[in-house]
Amino acid sequence: MSDSAGDIPHTNEQDSYRAKSGQGTETSQNHELSLAEQVEQVPTEPGCYLWKDITGRVLYVGKAKNLRARMLQYIRREDDRAMIGRLMLEVAGFDYVVASTEHEALVLEINLIQRHHPPYNVALMDDKSYPYIALTKSDAYPAIKYTREKHKPGTRYFGPFTDARAAREAVELVRKITPLCAASCAEWRKCTRVLAAHEQNATKEDKAIDPQHILQKEGGRPCFDSHVGKGPGVCVGALSPEDYAVHVRQVEQFMAGKRSQFVAELTDEMTAAAAELDFEKAARVKRRLDVIESLFSSQRVVLSAALDVDVIGLWREETIAAACVFLVREGRVVRSGEFILDKGLDVGESELTSSFLKRYYSESTDIPIEIDVASTPDDTEHIEAWLSERRARAVSLHIPQRGQRVQLLEMAQSNARHALMRHSLRTGYEDKRSNQALLELENALGLDDAPMRIECFVISTIHGKHTVASMVVFNGGHPDKSQYRRFKIKTPLDEANDFLSMSEVLGRRYAPERMADGRFGARPDLLILDGGKPQLSAALEQLEALGLNIPVAGLAKSDEELFVPWDDTPVVLPSGSASLYLVKRLRDEAHRFAITFPRELRDKAMTVSILDEIDGVGPKRKRALRRAFGSMKRLREASLEDIEAVEGISADVAREVYETMRAWEAELSAGDNTSE
Repeated sequence: MSDSAGDIPHTNEQDSYRAKSGQGTETSQNHELSLAEQVEQVPTEPGCYLWKDITGRVLYVGKAKNLRARMLQYIRREDDRAMIGRLMLEVAGFDYVVASTEHEALVLEINLIQRHHPPYNVALMDDKSYPYIALTKSDAYPAIKYTREKHKPGTRYFGPFTDARAAREAVELVRKITPLCAASCAEWRKCTRVLAAHEQNATKEDKAIDPQHILQKEGGRPCFDSHVGKGPGVCVGALSPEDYAVHVRQVEQFMAGKRSQFVAELTDEMTAAAAELDFEKAARVKRRLDVIESLFSSQRVVLSAALDVDVIGLWREETIAAACVFLVREGRVVRSGEFILDKGLDVGESELTSSFLKRYYSESTDIPIEIDVASTPDDTEHIEAWLSERRARAVSLHIPQRGQRVQLLEMAQSNARHALMRHSLRTGYEDKRSNQALLELENALGLDDAPMRIECFVISTIHGKHTVASMVVFNGGHPDKSQYRRFKIKTPLDEANDFLSMSEVLGRRYAPERMADGRFGARPDLLILDGGKPQLSAALEQLEALGLNIPVAGLAKSDEELFVPWDDTPVVLPSGSASLYLVKRLRDEAHRFAITFPRELRDKAMTVSILDEIDGVGPKRKRALRRAFGSMKRLREASLEDIEAVEGISADVAREVYETMRAWEAELSAGDNTSE
């Protein structure tokens, strides 16, 4: 990405940076002190910090209102972002840059990220290859072109586009609407060289040149495009630079989405030509208007008001995300773009939104007065100030609350989700991440091979009754739902006992007859149990009794620690790692499968059996409860007083029913949350 957001002079000899105002300074750490002691010496002013590894490579760039306080949050692990743990394991040093204001720090941060490309900052994948449409405005006769070049002074860029074909088609469409030279035209390049030579000589003699007169005098030949109406005839001096500038201004209006004003000007031009009986010119203008009308008909009006707004939808997965940008001009979506980001759920939504806004608008010259997002970044105020400065008019970030704009944001989010799906399929992202996760688990748990088949067990109970176990199977890091199994625990239990329940289900699953049953699949390479040490102990005893040597680990419910037989200290998988994500997916999928029984089972068989097994509830009281509440859903929602009011239900029985229903409701709610 370019340094268009602000210039920071750089000298290789001193390897120093200067803030935009020239008052910023970069300071390196004293290697004789510990990292924490070095950070204690950092000033409390605004600025940017650069975390570096042992080789001096910049790992992460951030900005802060108070440099010392912000950097100490990293040292003390007070920042709860998933990536921070991995980042600080690599950090060996830092630099910082003092800025005058927080706004200056933001501009500085953008430029430092563009220069260093830190791996822990959010980045657009393949951002160097995004195409643009450019107008070479520094030329006497500016030309339009499709380009992937870095931004050059004197050229106005429109984009970035994410569809190269759409960008090329846009160039052709523009030239049908307004005749303009193409930078690829050999005759235009020749004219440019001729004018440059005359300009150079005129500068030496302190004279002005007349570009139109020079080109007429040169006697060049008209290009093909001028014959078919796409070129204005610059190559033979048909237009003066002033008349040609009108074409350039119209193209800029069109590309910026200001099409109503453009259409009005063309309509006036056509009317004037007809009034002067210049019907040939009027027909040419009419054809241009027809092209615009056909384009308008394909661009659906999405906002009833003629607003100019960008709508940005994000969709995140584990370590990858997608952004979809709708450019709405005069109430119509004139263009959309889809971008893949190299960070996802491993960074917060606020940071992801902030980073994308900075990356996208540091390149885009088309900044609207309002940008709709699902959540505003923490540094919204400074981003708005930066965008307002670039646009020379107030720009605001906005979270739509209702109506058409909410629907448009949801549409952008849906498009982002589909863009991410297409990217994953095209690049094999899911397979790569799964392979990485399996290799990480192999190393972390000391396995002989990567655990291609993993079985995960979860015990689920409702108030100590109706205890069930679920078994989910992942093959190659992906769910294999044909191998999922549920077990109803048969051991009589007065209260919830995960130890006995886990012993029973493992004894049944890994009994010789089940191991020989092809319907249960092959022997697993790894067994994961939800619950930690108690479940691990139960599994080890049961597997030993069966004479099986299957690698097993117990997953703690809160901290995602893996308890293993060969160490009292649990294995902690790196925060944000592929292996931790896989383990969480296993556990969550097992919970979902255990709790989300089919509705028929939930409403009929399971319902009846729960009432049957409540002490003191026989057929007569069960009928009374069903008559009083009509359905089990209403019974689950009933208060203790409502149940006590049912004829024939004593206070003790009512409390037992109430507590059982509350436990069931909590279990069902947990299942619904997991399935989401």
